[in-house]
Amino acid sequence: MNLLSPLSRLIRQLMSAAALALAVLAPPAAAQTPYAGPLFDAHLHYNDEASARYPVADVLGRMQRSGVRAIVANSRPNDGTKALAAAREATRRAGVTVVPFVRLYRNRADYSGWHADPSIVEMVQRELAAGTEAGPYRGLGEFHLYDSANADGPTAKRLMQLAEERGLAVLAHVDDVAITKLFAHAPTARLIWAHSGIGDVPIERVRALLQRHPTLMGELSYRPGLTVADDRLSPAWRSLLTEMPERFLVGSDTWVNGRWDDYEALMQQTRRWLGDLPPAVARRVGWENGAALFGLAAP
Repeated sequence: MNLLSPLSRLIRQLMSAAALALAVLAPPAAAQTPYAGPLFDAHLHYNDEASARYPVADVLGRMQRSGVRAIVANSRPNDGTKALAAAREATRRAGVTVVPFVRLYRNRADYSGWHADPSIVEMVQRELAAGTEAGPYRGLGEFHLYDSANADGPTAKRLMQLAEERGLAVLAHVDDVAITKLFAHAPTARLIWAHSGIGDVPIERVRALLQRHPTLMGELSYRPGLTVADDRLSPAWRSLLTEMPERFLVGSDTWVNGRWDDYEALMQQTRRWLGDLPPAVARRVGWENGAALFGLAAP
C-alpha cells in the first residue's frame, strides 16, 4: 500500500486552504482601485441645522458628484426628510432616490428620553399615516440607546413590534446587548445596526450576532477598526465582508454640518476601502444590499 499518495494529497489540500485563507485575510498587494459603481447611502441625516445652511440643491449636488444614487433619509425633526422627499424633480435630475425613515427625535432632548416617552409612538404613527411626497416611510430611526437596559422600555418594545408588523426597517445606534433585546421584542424585524458595533464591540461578536439574526444588517459608517492606513480595509473586516457580503451597507452619517462639508471626501474614502474587496462583493456592499432591502431598480 502506498501511503505517500494520500499523504501528498492531504498536504496539497492543506496548502490550498492556507493559500485561500491568506488571499482573503491579506490586503491586496496591488495598487488599490477604488470602487466605481453606484452607492446607497444607508445612513444620512438632513437635520435642522443642516437644512438652514445647505439647501436641497446643494446636498443633492454633493450626492450626485459622489455617485450616490439612493439614500436612507432620517432627520431631526422629520421636516428635513420631508423636504428631500418633496424635491421630486430635483432628485430625479440628480439621479437620487430618497428612502424616507421616521426619526424619533423632534428635538435634542428626545435623544436620551424617547424610550420612556409614549408621545413618541403617537408622533411616529402620525408620520406613518401621512407619508411623504416620495411615498410612504420605509423605516424608523436612527435612534440611540445610551443604556442597553432601555431597549426593554415600553416605547422601544412597541416601536420594534410596529416595525415588524408593517415591514419597516429599523436603524439603531446601540450596543450588542441592546441588539439582542430589540430582537426579543420583534424576532423577524429588519434591523440595521448603525456603525456595526461602535464602542469596542469585537468583530467576532458582530459576526456571531449576524449569524444568529438573519434579518440583521450592519451599517459601516464610523466603525473604528474597519480600515487601517491609507483607507485600506483591515484584514479582519475584509474577511468578514467577503464571508457575509449580503449583510452590510455603507453610510455617511451626516449628523453634524462638518460631515456635510466633508461629504464627497467621505464617499471617496468609502470607495477606496470598497476597492479592497472583490468587485462583486464591493457592489453588493456599496449598492445592491440597500437596493434589495427597499426594492430599488439598478440605476
